[in-house]
Amino acid sequence: MTAAARLATGSAPTWVLALRQTAGRGRRGRDWRDPPGNFAATLALRPKCAPAEAALYSFVAALALHEALGAVAGPDAPLAIKWPNDVLLNGSKVAGILLESHGQGQGVAQLLIGIGVNLAQAPDPGTLEPGALAPVALASAAGVHLTPEAFLTPLAAAFARWQAQFETFGFAPIRSAWLARAARLGQAVTARTGQRTQSGIFETIDESGAIVLQTPQGRVSMAAADIFF
Repeated sequence: MTAAARLATGSAPTWVLALRQTAGRGRRGRDWRDPPGNFAATLALRPKCAPAEAALYSFVAALALHEALGAVAGPDAPLAIKWPNDVLLNGSKVAGILLESHGQGQGVAQLLIGIGVNLAQAPDPGTLEPGALAPVALASAAGVHLTPEAFLTPLAAAFARWQAQFETFGFAPIRSAWLARAARLGQAVTARTGQRTQSGIFETIDESGAIVLQTPQGRVSMAAADIFF
């Protein structure tokens, strides 16, 4: 049963783990490659909040994913979060997150948080778009061999902790924790959308989660974009 189907029955929150995924989707509808042995799971929630607040769960999920990977790879593992929610290991992409929401009126009634982790294998770099970060697998990069079932345990526990902090204290502590783990903070990056390319120094993220770049024309905020190093 899919996460959406689970949510439709009224069972939430629920983690749905897929041991094999044949039609994975990434951001902007891109294909998501899921070689055997990798982690693919979706958390189904009923957040009962506005769309802008629901979008902040991507930062909650990124922190949980960073924590879980650090727990299994060790405290010295070179992990970082690439805005808004990819997790990097040794500067290469090891995991990604995708949110899908469904609303009723002005609120979000259903939120699906999809998480993919290259536990055993990295996708073929030839399948990626030009300029994308090279993928890496936890097994080859950190020497850690885990089943998807084994990884779900620390991830679910970490998400529950960060979710409780977010729902109790708001986005401010999540933002601070995320910035402490951010990749290329204070360095030059390029943000691209379908119609726009903007380069600048990655200064911060604002209270809405938008990336803030310092450019020769001044500070620029972008709520959605692909970031290139």
